[in-house]
Amino acid sequence: MTKAASAAAKDFAAAGVGGVHLAWADNNGIPRSRIVPVGGLADAATRGVGATSLFAVFDSHDSITFAHPGLDTPSGDVRLVPVVERLRRLAGQPALAWAPVRQLTRDGDPWPYCQRAVLEAQVAKAAARGLEFRAGYELEFAVAPAGSAGITANPGHPGPAYSPHALVGLDGFVGALLHDFAANGLRIGQLHAEYGVAQLELSLAATDPVSAADDQLLARQTIHAAARVHGLAVSFAPMIDLGAAGNGWHLHTSVHRKGRNLLDGNGRPAGDGAAYLAGLLRDLPALTAITAPSVPSTLRLRPGHFAGAYAFWGVENREAPLRYVPGSALLGDGHANVELKTSDASANPYLALAVVLAAGMAGIEDAPALPEPIGADPGGWTDHEREIRGVHRLPANPAEQDAALVASPRVAGVLGDELLGAFRAVRASDAAWAADRTDDEIVAAHLWRY
Repeated sequence: MTKAASAAAKDFAAAGVGGVHLAWADNNGIPRSRIVPVGGLADAATRGVGATSLFAVFDSHDSITFAHPGLDTPSGDVRLVPVVERLRRLAGQPALAWAPVRQLTRDGDPWPYCQRAVLEAQVAKAAARGLEFRAGYELEFAVAPAGSAGITANPGHPGPAYSPHALVGLDGFVGALLHDFAANGLRIGQLHAEYGVAQLELSLAATDPVSAADDQLLARQTIHAAARVHGLAVSFAPMIDLGAAGNGWHLHTSVHRKGRNLLDGNGRPAGDGAAYLAGLLRDLPALTAITAPSVPSTLRLRPGHFAGAYAFWGVENREAPLRYVPGSALLGDGHANVELKTSDASANPYLALAVVLAAGMAGIEDAPALPEPIGADPGGWTDHEREIRGVHRLPANPAEQDAALVASPRVAGVLGDELLGAFRAVRASDAAWAADRTDDEIVAAHLWRY
């Protein structure tokens, strides 16, 4: 890796690159980074760059909680080691390059709080079982002129939803996104004006899970940079206004064995594919505590908003938190996948994918029963109708999320005791911060955090 890093540094320097972002996401889904001069890249790849271990207990408001016994003092250091094969020059920031990092101890050993390592471990477990996963994100975000205090009063595009006319005023920004994503090695499936106020959505091509998480971080950097150049600001926050549609970062996954997509089926999954989906459904409340963990996340999960407020699955049902997307004659059988809608930018992408893989693999292992799909919106049913169908509300506040997480050893166990403790401490710190604030104040405080 040192040789590869040295060669990359030489090429970058010749192209005018001065520094490299070493990037990761914390337990709030917030990207963090350290920039090293391009001449120091090879050294960073060998020995890492120092950082406080307390990044694992930063909350969403940059406060440090010392409530987790493993990280309860200001002492401690970790090393951030760039993943050299993922190095990219940033097309929208040509003086800088970018790479995700692994977080190691000072001695170079695995650090139990490294979220990327948690996902890598789940991918290795899958490989040992003869399973391979594909994953891809859909990213929703809202746009406003730079410097705006809010978005609904000063939207970056006027709508209508899904209209080409909505984006005419953003031609330069849209063009930059298409160019910069391609230059940064990110493939976009599609980009359009979405349903919400000043909202856009783009989809990233499916790839292996670790690359999908890396791509999500790089996509954020790319979008923010393109927006700044064009006088815009973007918000990935789960909620931009209590009266507006929220931003989901929908996570699509599929599972394969010997080249065959196990989710293939005649309009619905069968066998191990059905077991995979049943595993996700069984642990959905606990998964949501990881994949949509912030206080604004719970405000977003409202019935009737295509966000997934109740625990059920459906075939192409956009109100379902688990939306099964079947293959077809036009798309091919290999297209079949499951979309998790209870996912947003406040989730650490490595942890989100790790727990989804783990819950799905547990389903394949012990094959819980998969109930019948639901094609309606249970939010319009009576409590009795939901009870008959076994449909229950997903966690609606931080306390319910925490209870669901600790109640599922299949999900909580993925993180390990140390990381689970830090994650829960951060969530408790966020909940304490929000306790004396109104919903409007909570939404406003998170608007530009991601």
